[in-house]
Amino acid sequence: MELEITTERADGVCMMSLSGEVDVYTAPRLKESLIEQIESGCARIIVDLEGVGFIDSSGLGVLVGGLRRAKERDGTIRLVCTRDNILKIFRITGLDKVFAIFPEAGEAREF
Repeated sequence: MELEITTERADGVCMMSLSGEVDVYTAPRLKESLIEQIESGCARIIVDLEGVGFIDSSGLGVLVGGLRRAKERDGTIRLVCTRDNILKIFRITGLDKVFAIFPEAGEAREF
């Protein structure tokens, strides 16, 4: 399955909405997108995972790497997710303690 990434920027916050699967094949596209946003001056990023049906360790690694890069520029990455199967992966790996995860984008925008 493919990964679709749409990005919008408003008030210094970049919103990236993902749709599809984030796996070993699609994670490089996500990494490229995250780096592009951060390098272009947007270090406050919201990644909306509502359209993601599956994420593997390579996808998690890309998100962690993006968070590290954003923090180097005094930014952060926040996640939007209510899907139980995706949230379970974040809980199992302990990444729910690393990322701020919100049920809706409006809450995540309040930096």
